[in-house]
Formats: sequence, C-alpha cells, structure tokens
Amino acid sequence: MKLVVGLGNPGRKYASTRHNIGFRIVERFASAHSIAVVAKRFGGIFGCGLMAGADGRPADVAVLRPESFMNRSGKVVAEALRYLSVEDPSEDVIVAFDDVDLVFGRLRIRPSGRSAGHRGLEDIIQCLGTDRFPRLRFGIGRPPHGTDTTTYVLEPFSVDEERELPALIATAATALDAIVGEGLVAAMNRFNRQDADDG
Repeated sequence: MKLVVGLGNPGRKYASTRHNIGFRIVERFASAHSIAVVAKRFGGIFGCGLMAGADGRPADVAVLRPESFMNRSGKVVAEALRYLSVEDPSEDVIVAFDDVDLVFGRLRIRPSGRSAGHRGLEDIIQCLGTDRFPRLRFGIGRPPHGTDTTTYVLEPFSVDEERELPALIATAATALDAIVGEGLVAAMNRFNRQDADDG
C-alpha cells in the first residue's frame, strides 16, 4: 500500500493559506481516483482506493490529511503506519507540502532529505526516525522583504496566484500519479527536469 500524505492546518481559518497547499494537492489526487477522503482515523481525515501501480497491476492507495496542526503531523503519520499495510516507508510514504525555497508553482520530487525548516516535515522525520521517504514539494515563493516567513505561509495566496492554482494543483496531483504509477525515479526525471527547463 502507498500512503499519500498532504500537509496543512485544520479548520476553515487556514483552508486557503499557502501552508495548506499539501491538503489541496492530495484532495485533487484523491478525487481523480474516486477516493473519498472522509473517514476520521489516526488523528486525520483518511480514505483509500485503487489505482494503477508501477507494475501495471492495481495498487492500494491511502490518502491522509492530518487534522493536528502542522507541527504535529508526524504523530498522525506514525499512527497510520501502525495499522496500514505499508511495506517500506522509504518508498511507499509520499508527503506533499509547501516550500518557500521554490518559486511559486514549481514542483520538486525528492526521495529523502532534511526538513529545511518545514515544521510539518520535521515532525514526520522525528516521529518516523528517518528522513528517507519521498516528498513532493510545491513552491510558494519567498515572502516579500520584511515579511516574517511564519506570517507569510499562513496568509492566503494572492488573487493572481489563486487564479493560477487550479492548473498547478492538477499538475502536482499528476506528479503524485507518476510517483505511484511510474515509480519515483521516472517521476523525478519527468517533473524535476520540467522544473529545470522552466529555469
């Protein structure tokens, strides 16, 4: 089973903020595969279904949105792994989240790595005891000069950014499809190269 995790903060107050783009990406991914993410389990909102795996056979896929706040995401992911038949987190746990170090809309897939200050990712690393799990980073850009990063990520996207987001989120969801259905290396070659071509 693959476990696809989107990071964000619960509640309507945060729904449209930059820090919640992980939620929006996995919701789009789940919708594309008719996975209803509605069950309350593990301290989050959860759903599971099937999609084509890298070997062409149907693959079990679970989607999880932690309902703890961002900096406590790890406990939710660890709890899910206690009960789900995820064989190898280093390949089968995929985390989607916002990244201020990438320009707006840029995607970057990585097989592992440090948190670079992202509190949700840091908590997952600490709770799992490893940084070896795939992640999909979605660029939200750096805050304007003089704006605190914490304030910036908890603000809504601009009107112009929000106008572009549906297509960008769809591409990010397709990147998740590629990780599950084509394998991590193929997905990295496809989407990270696209990033490089964009400059």
